[in-house]
Amino acid sequence: MGIIGRMPIRGKITFLVFSIVLFTFIMIGIILLGYASDVKEEELTQRAMITSQNLAQNQTVKESVTELDGADQIQPIAERIRKLNKIDYVVVLNMNKIRLSHPIPDRLYSYFNSDDAEAAFSEHVYTTKAKANDDITVRAFVPIMNDNQEQVGVVVSGNILPSTMSLIEEFRNPAILIFIITILFGTWGAWLLASHIKNQTFEMEPEDLARVLVERTATFHAIHEGVIAIDEKEKITVMNHAAKKMLSVAGEPIGRPIKEVIPDTRLPEVLEMNRAVFQKEFYVQNRAILSNRIPIKVNNKTIGAVAIFQDKTEVNRLAEELTGVKTFVDALRVQNHEYSNKLHTIAGLIQMDEGKKALEFIYDVTNSENNFIKRVSDQIHDDSITGLLIGKSSRGRELGIELSLNRNSYFNQYPEGIHSNDLVVILGNLIDNSFDAMKNIEDNDKKVFVHILESEQALLIRVEDNGTGMKETVLKHIFERGYSTKSNEGRGIGMFLVKSIVDRIDGQIDITSDKQGTEITIILPMKRKEGHQSETS
Repeated sequence: MGIIGRMPIRGKITFLVFSIVLFTFIMIGIILLGYASDVKEEELTQRAMITSQNLAQNQTVKESVTELDGADQIQPIAERIRKLNKIDYVVVLNMNKIRLSHPIPDRLYSYFNSDDAEAAFSEHVYTTKAKANDDITVRAFVPIMNDNQEQVGVVVSGNILPSTMSLIEEFRNPAILIFIITILFGTWGAWLLASHIKNQTFEMEPEDLARVLVERTATFHAIHEGVIAIDEKEKITVMNHAAKKMLSVAGEPIGRPIKEVIPDTRLPEVLEMNRAVFQKEFYVQNRAILSNRIPIKVNNKTIGAVAIFQDKTEVNRLAEELTGVKTFVDALRVQNHEYSNKLHTIAGLIQMDEGKKALEFIYDVTNSENNFIKRVSDQIHDDSITGLLIGKSSRGRELGIELSLNRNSYFNQYPEGIHSNDLVVILGNLIDNSFDAMKNIEDNDKKVFVHILESEQALLIRVEDNGTGMKETVLKHIFERGYSTKSNEGRGIGMFLVKSIVDRIDGQIDITSDKQGTEITIILPMKRKEGHQSETS
């Protein structure tokens, strides 16, 4: 890498602009010198022609050119006119090509030998360029005519053309002044431009920017989440491999309008709203995704937007771990506790020699549990939901709460866009909230009713309890992320997830709550609307 390659960006731009200004100045100087040379030549040629014509029309010259001592009268006149018109030389010739005037007196009456003079002795008026003693001259030939319109001689006026160095010398001072001013302003402007670029690039050098770009691109393609960024014209500037794979995008999307690549995207809305949107669920390319969308701002001006999202399947897996698995673990713990108590009861009856009562107790417990399990299994044709209800029933018995499933309940088919984990999240959170609502109630008749009804149009889920109900302040904020009436850290996410799932497929949630209890009804349409792009709030 040379010296220029090691220079900072300010130095490179300044040097480049300085070089451009210098080169431009030299090229303009060459052009102007050529133009000045042409103008000077034209001026000297015209001056020589005017001088020759004036002298050829002088009466004294006309009369003296045919005399043997004509130089005595012609020489003073020719020299006076030459000096007056600033001509380098003026020569008057008679028809024998003898000089009757010349700036150098010693050449008077000498023979004028020149190939370009022949036409002048045939009454032609013209100009020529000739080289003499390393100088280039322009000469004007004008015939001398007497009063009878007979040619009696020729006047030759000439000027030596200035050399390139003499032209430079002539314009040296203004050229130097212009050069200094141009260089100063060019260098100053280059420095300002370089400083502006430096500020715009966060004081980073080009190699730093290139490294950051490579690192950023590698990072975007390495992360598991999808990343899409657009500019203010809604054209895609970034799309990593995960996003292309997740949304089934073929070809190169960079530079194309996002609505052309992904017609049902909601990313351009961030440009209009000019605010970030976090943890939103919606459908893109018939795939449920969970997305964070953030406007890109520079100097408080929105210049684009970026979306970071993941397939809802992964979120469902996490929900299953957080809700379903936890529920089953709790169910096993409760059953273990229940069976320990029942075994102690049976053992006590046996020790009291009450074997018949012990058998009756075993039959009653077994029949009661088997009846509930059989009814749930017959009405609910999904192992996850069945296991959840059985586990929650066991948990309710431990808390002194009776969980019952409406006898008309029936479930066999999921609504479009809803998965098993979604219903586990909905039912699990609604039942848990009902349990929590009755923790501080002394009444022995604590009940939670679950109603699940499937039709061709919708799936209805209703959970009601006979607890103390919810206050107005709780109802206003119940679906907000992080809001909870419990002090436990990490609470306040359940109802937010329920609302997200329902809104994702344009469902409905109705809550009725008073001092006699709370009823929450959720209606999930079996088919999503055509062109549905509903997003959770």
